[in-house]
Amino acid sequence: MSSAPNQTRLHESFMRHAIEQAKIAGGRGDIPIGAVIVTDQGEIIARAGNSREQHKDPTAHAEILALRAAGAQLGDWRIARSTMYVTLEPCPMCAGAITMARVPRLVIGAWNEEYGAVGSRWDLVRDQRMNHQVEVIPGVLENETGHLVREFFSEKR
Repeated sequence: MSSAPNQTRLHESFMRHAIEQAKIAGGRGDIPIGAVIVTDQGEIIARAGNSREQHKDPTAHAEILALRAAGAQLGDWRIARSTMYVTLEPCPMCAGAITMARVPRLVIGAWNEEYGAVGSRWDLVRDQRMNHQVEVIPGVLENETGHLVREFFSEKR
């Protein structure tokens, strides 16, 4: 098993890939949220950024798009033996999808005090009433990931 400092560096490295996706989404006029899914062997199998505006689709959140891509890549709806990295705490829709897809680990950047469903407002992914719970690792590159969203909304106002 990796030591804590090595694990932290690994999480930061993959979160930077999610940040890249968030920046791409922001450049398209979408809320800058990005997600990547990484196998336990360290291979990125899915990348996505929010695309609601681009696709005119209310479900085109980064997490949903990454889950769809990972399922296609794996040929299975179960996204087991993997970790999802997302720049902002998932909303209830995304938290539910992550749980239903059986993702074992979720690494998040910034908290989402308004819509977060992974511990800030609700905690769907660790709800014991569900048949699957997700390990949550919060706060990875939190300042960087939070700045993306704050900057986006300050420019909109």
